[in-house]
Amino acid sequence: MTDFNATIIDEFRSNGGHVETAGFGDNLLILHTVGAKSGKVREVPLFALPDGDAWLVVGSAAGSPKDPAWVHNLRAHPRIDVEKPGDGGVETVSVAVSEVGADEWAQTWEQFTTASSGFKEYEKTAEGRRFPIFRLVP
Repeated sequence: MTDFNATIIDEFRSNGGHVETAGFGDNLLILHTVGAKSGKVREVPLFALPDGDAWLVVGSAAGSPKDPAWVHNLRAHPRIDVEKPGDGGVETVSVAVSEVGADEWAQTWEQFTTASSGFKEYEKTAEGRRFPIFRLVP
C-alpha cells in the first residue's frame, strides 16, 4: 500500500469516514479486494458516488493508460467487503460487484466528471483508455 493510501485510510477510520485530504469529504469507500493470484486482501480507498442503495467507483488510476490492479481483482472476485461512513462511525458491508456496461457507461462517466473536474483531466493522459466503472451493491 502506498503512503498516500495509508494516510487516506487512517484519516477515514479516525474521522468516521470523512476525509479532508484530496477533497474526498464523505465520498470515499475502502474496498477490501482479493488478489486475483495471491488471494490476499488488499485495501483500496476510492472516491465513490452513491447510486441508490449502491455505490459507483471508477478505475481511473489518476489517468494512467493502464487499469489499476484492483480492477483485475474485482473482476476475478466480485464479492467483497467495503468500509463506508456510517451513523456511528465506519461500517463494513459486503457487496456484490458488477461492471457498468457499454449501454450506460457514458451517462455514468458523466456523473464522475460532474462530481469532480479531476476525472475529466484524467482523459488527457489515459491514451484513449475507457475507465472501467463498477457498481457495488450491498
